[in-house]
Amino acid sequence: MPAYKAPLRDMRFLMNEVFDYPGHYAELSNGKDADPETVSAILEECAKFCEEVLSPLNLPGDEEGCHFSNNQVKTPKGFKEAYAQYVAGGWQGLSHPAEYGGQGLPMSMGLIKSEMMGTANWSFTMYPGLSLGAMNTIMQHASPELKALYMPPLTEGRWTGTMCLTEPQCGTDLGQVKTRAEPQADGTYKITGTKIFISAGEHDFTDNIVHIVLARLPDAPPGTRGISLFIVPKMQVKADGGVGEHNHVVCSAIEHKMGIKASATAVINFEDSIGHMIAEPNKGLEAMFTFMNTARVGTAVQGIAHAELSYQGALAYAKERRSMRALSGKKEPEQVADAIIHHADVRRMLLTQKAIAEGGRAMIYFAAQYSDHMVNSIAEGDEKKYKHWDDKLGFLTPILKGFLTELGLEAANLGMQVFGGHGYIKEHGMEQIARDARIATLYEGTTGIQSLDLLGRKVLVMTRGKAVREFTGHIAKFAIEHVGDAKIRAYAIRLGRLAAEWNVLTTRIMLGARKDRDVVGAASYHFLMYSGYVTMAYFWALQAAVASKKLAEGGAEKAEFYKAKLYTARFYFDHLLPRAEGHASSMTKPARSLMKMPVDSFVFE
Repeated sequence: MPAYKAPLRDMRFLMNEVFDYPGHYAELSNGKDADPETVSAILEECAKFCEEVLSPLNLPGDEEGCHFSNNQVKTPKGFKEAYAQYVAGGWQGLSHPAEYGGQGLPMSMGLIKSEMMGTANWSFTMYPGLSLGAMNTIMQHASPELKALYMPPLTEGRWTGTMCLTEPQCGTDLGQVKTRAEPQADGTYKITGTKIFISAGEHDFTDNIVHIVLARLPDAPPGTRGISLFIVPKMQVKADGGVGEHNHVVCSAIEHKMGIKASATAVINFEDSIGHMIAEPNKGLEAMFTFMNTARVGTAVQGIAHAELSYQGALAYAKERRSMRALSGKKEPEQVADAIIHHADVRRMLLTQKAIAEGGRAMIYFAAQYSDHMVNSIAEGDEKKYKHWDDKLGFLTPILKGFLTELGLEAANLGMQVFGGHGYIKEHGMEQIARDARIATLYEGTTGIQSLDLLGRKVLVMTRGKAVREFTGHIAKFAIEHVGDAKIRAYAIRLGRLAAEWNVLTTRIMLGARKDRDVVGAASYHFLMYSGYVTMAYFWALQAAVASKKLAEGGAEKAEFYKAKLYTARFYFDHLLPRAEGHASSMTKPARSLMKMPVDSFVFE
């Protein structure tokens, strides 16, 4: 397994030179403590924890997996102790209010922390990661009394949280949820039903697990309009915040999975379990989207995490492994053969991984600033401002989740390919990265679901194309500002054309959907991938512009870093961005080539 090394130089480049995080934090009401010195110290300490504690547990955690017996889960050796260190370090409440025991720093700091942790050990990171979504949902929708009861132990990490959506008979179609919520005279509810695929649903880290559960009231209307949201703890909570009796929340099994084996994915049975409603009756799904959007952005982080870790492993191997001679002549004549990094096809794979990891990181760090503004708006009680930033992040969320997880999986597979046959062998750890990465395109909504959310919901229904027009406005502005820069001009011209094309494609699909609703479903995947490639191109051009300026100023610290940015940007535009053309062509083809064939013709003989 590659030993993780936090890419702090690249992280600081994005935070300080590309997106001006210091200036951004200075504008936030909760950003006064996020001064450059404090942020730098946090990055250093988090990197140390990830490199020295979490990374060494990644491979053995996968080999051992979780143990299930008598409705209880024992995590792999070292995980419980690592979580204790995590809690002692105050990491769980990094971006949550001080009144509940947190450090009150901007939300983006928590996301950057999650990137480092997830790259070092994704299985471990899922345990506290699910808690963050639960905390955000409680913070935004629960009553003051419930916040006072549940937020302190969750913020401090003494308890963890989950999201309980899926049931055996339904996956993404939550309108089929059957879990019942019976009102009680004391204002509580008795929750009965079975939830599946519950990440971190059972473990030995803490003495309580707080489940956020979707369920139906007896008089609820059918479908998604009749779902409510509840807090259901594994152990009942006393009025003073102490842990009480068992709440009839039972883990009946854990899944046997392809990857992330050190993370317990549980089947949870609620048996007249006492719960408390949060949000309004029958409005649970809307409130749950707070959790789901948090989880989806977190899953996008998984895409770049696996790309980064696989790249680090593949790069080290490519510099050491020797095979044949480079086509352009001997590069290491004193050796029996040249290192494989001198072969063009290996370079193609390494640069693809690097472009995905660093381009995706830029996309995430940009979106993280939207999250900061959203949280700041809530603190200020400004609903209008909150909706403004929520809409902006809402447009990017399916692109981040769908596109980056697809490319993260590609990067993980390329890491195995660089190793050749050795990549298929467990002890090198590269096949684990690929197995762990595979789930990212599936949970929190598959790529197909993200595609429909982007095109069908965010672009066509909710904004009538306005979301695309607004974001391409950023791209067009960059293009106009840099068309006179000889070193960036080619990128600027190409981005300007892509910004215009993105709007034209959106309009064509919108018009086509008036005649044939299947046009949206047929085009959605290609629309999402096209959107992702164009978005990443914008952020690579942005990085190239900053790197070019630094080199032009002279005396740049670590000039090779900036040169590498320019080389990678050129590779992206030459070798990866052309994929957008294929997606553009496919999304405008008639839906009948997909839908015309009768169901009975799908046979094998």
